Amino acid sequence: VAVAESCTGGMLGEMITRIPGSSKYFQGGVISYNAQVKEELLKVPSEVIKKYGEVSRQVAELMAEGVRKCCHSDIGISITGIAGPGGATKKKKVGLVYMALADGKKTITQKHQLFGNRQLIRLRSSRRALNMLRMYLKEVIKDDPTK
Repeated sequence: VAVAESCTGGMLGEMITRIPGSSKYFQGGVISYNAQVKEELLKVPSEVIKKYGEVSRQVAELMAEGVRKCCHSDIGISITGIAGPGGATKKKKVGLVYMALADGKKTITQKHQLFGNRQLIRLRSSRRALNMLRMYLKEVIKDDPTK
């Protein structure tokens, strides 16, 4: 597993590495807090960012696939959103978060409108991303019990 985080600033990676032995399944992560890092490290095309914005389903999906490739992992997870208190627009409110999980065959994307202060939004985003991974792995094991 590898993670690409924007609004959570490394919280998801920190939660994963709290578990002793996480080095067996956690490759690493990229904190892509600005567009330049998304473009250069995660290979998100600038045209996509300009068209949809950094906080979008399209960017979340490309971040997840980009970090999967960058870190040579089986699964890439991304989070991009507006933790607040600033950064909101008329169309994109504080608490809007997109997250994606890419495994090289398919990409799962979720959109959430979270509430609370900056820290709560970051925490809830990270927890939801972990839950997305849990649900994905549950399906993989159900489909192939040998994994």
